[in-house]
Amino acid sequence: MAQLELRNINKVYEDGAHIIKNANLNIEDGEFTVFVGPSGCGKSTMLRMVAGLEEISSGDMKLDGEVVNHMSPTERGIGMVFQSYALYPHMTVQENIAFGLKLAKVPEKDITQRVSDVADMLELTQLLKQRPSQLSGGQRQRVAIGRAIVRNPKLFLLDEPLSNLDASLRVRMRLQLAEYHKKLKSTVIYVTHDQVEAMTLADKIVVLRGGQIEQVGSPLELYYFPQTLFVAGFIGSPKMNLLPATLKAATQNQAIVEVGDYSFGADVDATLATNGALMTLGIRPEDILLDAQGVGVIVEGVERLGTESLLYTTLVHGGQEVLVRVPGTLKVELGQRLDIRIPAEKCHLFDNKGKAFNRGRTLAQLITPPPKLNS
Repeated sequence: MAQLELRNINKVYEDGAHIIKNANLNIEDGEFTVFVGPSGCGKSTMLRMVAGLEEISSGDMKLDGEVVNHMSPTERGIGMVFQSYALYPHMTVQENIAFGLKLAKVPEKDITQRVSDVADMLELTQLLKQRPSQLSGGQRQRVAIGRAIVRNPKLFLLDEPLSNLDASLRVRMRLQLAEYHKKLKSTVIYVTHDQVEAMTLADKIVVLRGGQIEQVGSPLELYYFPQTLFVAGFIGSPKMNLLPATLKAATQNQAIVEVGDYSFGADVDATLATNGALMTLGIRPEDILLDAQGVGVIVEGVERLGTESLLYTTLVHGGQEVLVRVPGTLKVELGQRLDIRIPAEKCHLFDNKGKAFNRGRTLAQLITPPPKLNS
């Protein structure tokens, strides 16, 4: 296992492009950390800097307390799995997994044992004599992972390793990666543009935007307490509704905002803002309730997903778009009017710079304990 520290890390190319900007981050022993963000945000560049494949322009990177800025990938003790499997086509599975150990001149007896152990864990034992061309995509990916694991690296780096797989295989591989992490108790950094992968795999998520770290936290922290408008819109599927609003009044416990011709409450502390300030009101589709005493919306589209449906609606007065998640058994027609309620305790509020106001609750207050078993 390994502990990684990034202190004021920057990456500036010769043409002046500033890709990574003053990154500060701690990754603890055994954590599964996911870098996530849109294309071009710098997540792969950050990973390559950790690996030693990209030079650090300024700042310090420490691995277990030791500065590693000028160390090679081999000296850092890092195992990396790329988006492309990069397997040697003329070698068998066994030879591919063992290749790095042979280069390191590990004794043949030890190589045989370590390859056998890794193959057993990855369910590759029956495939050791086959070549990559005889394997499925998921099997090839497991061979690539095995080639990294067998070296017993301090730190595993995975750069979008599942993006070449079909949807159902990605789901299975996500579950397997989580299992491997439990068995190895290793420190992992995983890069993806898929926020569903980030939510399901991570102990800690690092959201990047334009080369800067936007927010760091657990999946639930980012979901329920986004600190910025960008994180609120990026984390969650379907996305949070983000409605232009104007502040009308505020106390320490609640803000009243106007969205079109409607007034809504949000249980946040917006007392530092001035009345009339432009805001953004956030509400997740699953938090919106159908309520005859609520405000009117017109159904413009319906996406039926089986157990649930997504309703694409617009407010009757003002026309703002609102996405509503409802049970799949609810009968809804295009053009139909529904009445919805937006609970104040579920709302998020952001200022005109995209910074979230304090919701006044903690994640611990939102977590519900498991149901008690009958004795």
